[in-house]
Amino acid sequence: MTQRRWIPALLLGLTAALLAGCSTTRVVEGRVQSFSTLAAAPAPATYRIERLPSQQAPSFDAIATLVEQALARAGLQRDDAAPRLLVQLGVQADTVQRHDPYGPDHWGMGGWYGRGWGVHGMLRFGAPTPLYRRTVSVLMRDARTQAVVYETSAVHEDVWVSDPAVYGVLFDAALNGFPQPPQGPRQVRLPLVPPAR
Repeated sequence: MTQRRWIPALLLGLTAALLAGCSTTRVVEGRVQSFSTLAAAPAPATYRIERLPSQQAPSFDAIATLVEQALARAGLQRDDAAPRLLVQLGVQADTVQRHDPYGPDHWGMGGWYGRGWGVHGMLRFGAPTPLYRRTVSVLMRDARTQAVVYETSAVHEDVWVSDPAVYGVLFDAALNGFPQPPQGPRQVRLPLVPPAR
C-alpha cells in the first residue's frame, strides 16, 4: 500500500502543471519584413482604408476593425475625408503539411524497410498536425502622389487552430517600428491577449 501513496501526489502535480500551462499568455511570433521611404510619419498622420473588391463583404468588417486598432497603436488616425495615406490590406489563411519523420521509409522495430509496422506504428496516431499559416500585409500610398511609401507583411505558423485575434497581433507585428522599421526580415514576438468577457 505504501508504494502507491505517491500516485495521488503525482496526479495533483501534473494537474497543477497543466492548469499553469493553460493560464499562461500565448505569444505569437511573426516573421516580419518592412520597407519604408518615410523619414517620419506624415502630419497629420491620417489614413483611409481602401478595400479591395474581395474585401467588400460584411465578414471582412472584423478584420478591418483589427487593422484600425493596430494603425491607431502605430500613431495613425482614420480620416476618410482628408487622408494623407491610403491603406490597402492583405489577409491570407492556409495550412502547411509537415514532414512525418516516421513515414513509410522509416525503419521500425519489428518491421522492415518499406513494409510492415514497428514500434513507431504503435506510438504514432496519425499524420503530423498541419501548421496553420496566417499572413497579413499592409501597403500605404501617399494620397496626393499615389506613390507607395510603406510596405510590410507578417507571417505566423503554428499548430493551434485559427484564432481571429491572431490577425490583430500580426497587424501589430507588421506595423512594429512604423514609420522607420528595422531593415530586412526580423522576428517579432507579441502576446495574444484573449478578448475580455
